[in-house]
Amino acid sequence: MTSAPKVPYGPDGHPWLFAPDGRRGHPRVPVSRALPGAVLFDRDGTLIRDVPYNGDPGRVRPMPYARAAVDAVRRRGIPVAVVTNQSGVARGLLTLGAVEAVRRRVEELLGPFDLWAVCPHGPGDGCGCRKPLPGLIHAACAALGTEPGRAAVLGDIGADLAAARAAGARGVLVPNEVTRPEEITAAEHTAPDLLTAVRRLTARPEGDP
Repeated sequence: MTSAPKVPYGPDGHPWLFAPDGRRGHPRVPVSRALPGAVLFDRDGTLIRDVPYNGDPGRVRPMPYARAAVDAVRRRGIPVAVVTNQSGVARGLLTLGAVEAVRRRVEELLGPFDLWAVCPHGPGDGCGCRKPLPGLIHAACAALGTEPGRAAVLGDIGADLAAARAAGARGVLVPNEVTRPEEITAAEHTAPDLLTAVRRLTARPEGDP
């Protein structure tokens, strides 16, 4: 896996995959089958404040409990990844360098992720990776060595949960001020904040050592 995409985006393009510092995302300790094989976080509105088409690392602000939540997953030896739509690339508002700069700033604030899967396409590009389609989740799980059915996806809007559902993953909605009421009503699993969400996902199963 390369640290940057080698081909431009396009109608038949694939997601950009970033594995910082050569990390491959495999569990660092044996993980119980009762726990997720990977936890995939949406970026904007979930891990960090949503600033539309942001390419400025100086504007990155973590969401409440984001660092504690990601650390809680890491402590269980479960790979952590980011799955994010970045249509600003297709719209000419973001460059690869800007996406990378924001990624580096997020990791300065929240610690290292095992993988970033980024859709750089626009709504009309016909790709299979833009959420609510499942391509980002499929690509992330393949790179992390886990089945989509064992992954959990945390996001703040219905498209995140729709992508999880289409991939066969477990979706958890963590609403914020822009989450629509009907998205909350439709969600099978919700949590008031990220830390509560991951505590529920990573609770030690009964009888697990």
